[in-house]
Amino acid sequence: MTERTKKLLVLFVPAAIVLIIDQITKQMIYHNPSLHRVELIEGWLALNFTKNPGMALGMDWLSTPMISMVAIIATIGIVTYILMTLKKANFAYLACMGLIIGGALGNITDRFIMGYIGGYGGMLEGAVVDFIHFTASIGDTPVFPYIFNVADIAISTSIIALLIFHKKIMPVEEEVKDQDEAEPTQSSAEENIVPENLSQELNDQETIADEAKEKGL
Repeated sequence: MTERTKKLLVLFVPAAIVLIIDQITKQMIYHNPSLHRVELIEGWLALNFTKNPGMALGMDWLSTPMISMVAIIATIGIVTYILMTLKKANFAYLACMGLIIGGALGNITDRFIMGYIGGYGGMLEGAVVDFIHFTASIGDTPVFPYIFNVADIAISTSIIALLIFHKKIMPVEEEVKDQDEAEPTQSSAEENIVPENLSQELNDQETIADEAKEKGL
């Protein structure tokens, strides 16, 4: 197995796993009304089924079709960039990006199919299924008031890992020349300039002397 093949597997296997788990859990929640409102850990964790037509964290700055198009274009851009820089990418970075791609594809799949399944829209008009809800609160203020899904967990986990361990995970740009090699090269060039200048001065002096002799000076 080549190095490139290994890297592609590390990238796309996590993406496929996230996509499959995300879609299975969403369909289970969607088709089972008994799971729409379930308290798993009292005061901490619950299942609360909801349909999110907007962006992450409930933001709705754009229409659903526009959000879907932006998500698709962004995902294509990410995959293209990763494949173009695959040679210098390490396995940890590829695994994290695989989680992000899988999460993005999970929510994009909802945009494509949930409108048809729910009977309220067509392609790109579907709402993302969210159901995981942390119900913990401090006083009357929720600690985390948003409802999310497996795809969101994969994306968030990957981004946090990239931020915390970016020095070890992020690909390092290859240096064109080592600094230790560059300095002697520069010094050598400067040393070569001195003899050339000196030689030119000597030639000029000889020319002046020859012209003086010719004039009888």
